Amino acid sequence: MDCTIRPALDDDAADISAVILRALRETNVKDYTGEIIERVARSFSPDAVLQLIGQRTVFVATVGSRLVGTASLDGSVVRTVFVAPDVQAHGIGKLLMAEIERTARERNIPSLTVPSSVTAEAFYARLGFKAVRDSYHGDERTIIMERSLDAPM
Repeated sequence: MDCTIRPALDDDAADISAVILRALRETNVKDYTGEIIERVARSFSPDAVLQLIGQRTVFVATVGSRLVGTASLDGSVVRTVFVAPDVQAHGIGKLLMAEIERTARERNIPSLTVPSSVTAEAFYARLGFKAVRDSYHGDERTIIMERSLDAPM
C-alpha cells in the first residue's frame, strides 16, 4: 500500500473528522461503551478538528487521494492517532508515528507521552511505549504511556 504522510491542511478537517469518527465507532467500540464513544466523538467534529490543526502539529496519511489516517503532536504529547478501519494493520499508524518521532527529535523533545485508548495500547507497546499509569474521565479509561527517544522505534 503506497502511503504518503504530510502535514494536515485546513481543507483536510472534514476528512480527518470522518476517519476519527469511523475508527471510534467501528474499532474502539469493542473496548468502550456507546456512550463513551459518542462523548469522545463530539470532540472531533470538522470544526473542532480545524481548531486542532491550528493548535497542534497535525499529520495525515493518504493513499492516492484518500485521507486514511491522522496523528498529532502537542508539545511532547502524541494525540489523535487514528487510521480508517478498513486499512488498519497495514503499517499506516506506524508511518504516522515515525513522522511524529522525527518531528519530536527535530525539536529536541527527549521523550513522548501518549494518552492511549484501551484499543491502541498494544499498538503503542509494539512501538516501545510503556504504560506508566491509568487515567479516568468518568468511566473512560485511558492508559498514559511514555517512550524515551533515546531508543529507536
